[in-house]
Order: sequence, then C-alpha cells, then structure tokens
Amino acid sequence: MKTRKEAVDYCLKLGNTYEDYPFRDKNWTLMRHKENKKVFAWIFEKEEHIWVNVKCEHGMLELWRQVYESVVPAFHLNKDHWNSIILDGTIPNEEIYKMIKESYHLTKTK
Repeated sequence: MKTRKEAVDYCLKLGNTYEDYPFRDKNWTLMRHKENKKVFAWIFEKEEHIWVNVKCEHGMLELWRQVYESVVPAFHLNKDHWNSIILDGTIPNEEIYKMIKESYHLTKTK
C-alpha cells in the first residue's frame, strides 16, 4: 500500500465507514464510523509520502514503532494513543491492514 486511494479503499472495506474532508486543507482525509462518527484513520500527504494515523492499544504502540522505522509517533495527534504509518513501501501490506483494523475496532461503538 502506497497511495491515498489504496488506504481509503481498504478503510471502506471494513464496513459501515465513510470518508470525510472536514478541513479547508483538502490534504486531510478522515475515515469515520457511520454509527458514531469517530475517526479511525487520518490520511494525509507529508514529505512526499502518504501517512496514515491509527489508534493503537497501549502495549502495541511502542512495539509497532520498534519493529518498523516507518511507524512513528502520530503527527498532530496524541502520541500516547496514535501512531503514524508512513506508506513508503517498507511495511508489508498485511501489517498495515492489521494496524488499520485495530484502530477501526478501538474506535467502534462497543
């Protein structure tokens, strides 16, 4: 996964989700749950790559950062709960899918 479209398309496959552009800066795509409107993925371009901010369980937050150089503390969000995934081709798609899916579940209505 390297493009905004690939990230958005994957998020939409998770079900009952939609993409939102709430800011004047159209660089920011937010992926939300339909039922509670909570954001589970913030997609944007920075430093010539697409970045995806995802929420993580506390124990996994640091683990993802240690395993992949392209997973860093979240840009513009609480770094104690969110990571940024830099889509530079160094992280296997299955791992990206896992992180996005975890964020989806953590922000979904219980």
